Amino acid sequence: MKSITDLQGTFELHNGVQMPYFGLGVYLSKDGNEVVSAVKEALNHGYRHIDTAAIYDNEKGVGIGIKKSNVDRKDVFVVSKVWNSDQGYDSTLNAFDDTLERLGLDYLDLYLIHWPKGEKSKDTWKAMERLYEEKRIRAIGVSNFMQHHLEDLLTVAKIVPMVNQMEFHPYLVQQDLIDFCNDNGIQYEAWSPMMQGIIFDIPELKNLAGKYDKTVAQIVLRWDIQKGVITIPKSSKKERIISNANIFDFELNEADVKLLDRLNRGQRFGPDPNNFDF
Repeated sequence: MKSITDLQGTFELHNGVQMPYFGLGVYLSKDGNEVVSAVKEALNHGYRHIDTAAIYDNEKGVGIGIKKSNVDRKDVFVVSKVWNSDQGYDSTLNAFDDTLERLGLDYLDLYLIHWPKGEKSKDTWKAMERLYEEKRIRAIGVSNFMQHHLEDLLTVAKIVPMVNQMEFHPYLVQQDLIDFCNDNGIQYEAWSPMMQGIIFDIPELKNLAGKYDKTVAQIVLRWDIQKGVITIPKSSKKERIISNANIFDFELNEADVKLLDRLNRGQRFGPDPNNFDF
């Protein structure tokens, strides 16, 4: 198991960059006061990792939230993603400039290809490699790439992706994909760890919450990190942001980690990377 210390702890990416293993996701957080407040509250509470995307339409608010917090920019790990309609070499370079302008930043810590788009993603990756080599991004990676997508990308990549951000929760473990990423030095990361709220109805999780005197959400988020998976639960509510991060004073035993693994059904709550139309 990778070392887990506290809210500001990190996992090391294959290029040596330290990526905080716990962060705030802002998908569906409205631009303006809602996302500004969420980002500011999270950073002031000790979070050091904020995950957004061009398609979330809230990068501007994320940038304002970072500036309004008590935390220096250099201490915040900021992630964004290039959207499908912007994939391609020149369009990715332009999209990256637009993202930086909206965020009000002069570099990103991590930039991801949001969804696999075949040959177009290869051109996107070449543009991202250029941005990385120009030191405008500290790390580059992908999101929603299955093993065959990664293998295809690796046929042209000079730089192996540092991260693969995937839908990951007790009903969708995809251990084979985790193992493939681990074998290739690609850090696995979870989106939708709460299964759009479904986790709160699962009896096994309720039982574990009682056993460890924790919330169901805290059980699942602790499981993520103990499996070596970076996690970015989203919330715009201050109480939930604080509660989600309260997972560093307990540890799931090995049997309970495996119990959660066995809940796997291969069930998605988001789009299928092998079959989507956007």
